[in-house]
Amino acid sequence: MDAQGEKTHTCGTICLKYLLLLFNVLFWLAGGAVLAVGVWTLVEKSDYISLLNSSFYSASAYILIAAGVIVIVTGIIGCCATMKEMRSLLIVYLSLLLFIFLLEIIAGVLAYITYQECFPFCYQLDEELRQNLKVTMQQKYRQPGEESVTQAVDKLQQEFKCCGSHNSTDWADSVWIQLNERLVPDSCCKTPTDLCGRRDHPSNIYRVEGGCILKLEEFILSQLYILGSVGIGIAFLQLVGMMFTCCLYQNLKEDPS
Repeated sequence: MDAQGEKTHTCGTICLKYLLLLFNVLFWLAGGAVLAVGVWTLVEKSDYISLLNSSFYSASAYILIAAGVIVIVTGIIGCCATMKEMRSLLIVYLSLLLFIFLLEIIAGVLAYITYQECFPFCYQLDEELRQNLKVTMQQKYRQPGEESVTQAVDKLQQEFKCCGSHNSTDWADSVWIQLNERLVPDSCCKTPTDLCGRRDHPSNIYRVEGGCILKLEEFILSQLYILGSVGIGIAFLQLVGMMFTCCLYQNLKEDPS
């Protein structure tokens, strides 16, 4: 009687269970990678994003973090459904995979469209970057209560080896520069020392063609590229998972118990 009450499965069903478990491990790793990229962007590069006075770029980091968490939770549901052989939970898992798949395809395509500069928003992106960065540098640098902006500007100029929004002459209209004995901030210097910004000779300061704005644009576009690549990459991985889930559901339905 006990032997008859135990579940028996074909080799195909057992293989599908192991394949789906393997998929969920890969799915977890992908979710962890997405989460890591989002946290890294928010922690390491949030200073640059704050210079733009726009929530669009920080929102992309939060989207990555949220997507990573959802992927990890979905993977847990998938493992439970597979190990416990619960067809109802498999349907929930399949629905979540399909929902995330559609969202990631949409997000990935939009990110690539923006990256390739084929969408009207790209013009607005370019103009917003140029105007906001220049105004922020000129009006907020070294001003009371703007310590975060000052730190971000100094970090931007040192890390990207640039000076000013478009070029070093942008600093001539800076409120702080006009009141101090400098032509540019000390962070523009190739070897930063106190009062080194008194000289703006090319041998002393960074004079990258296009200024910091081009460097910052490249950084923003690289973030969009990462967002698009991760979204589309995981979406295609999910196609495999959805296929395995459908097959396992059908096999569980047909196998005797």
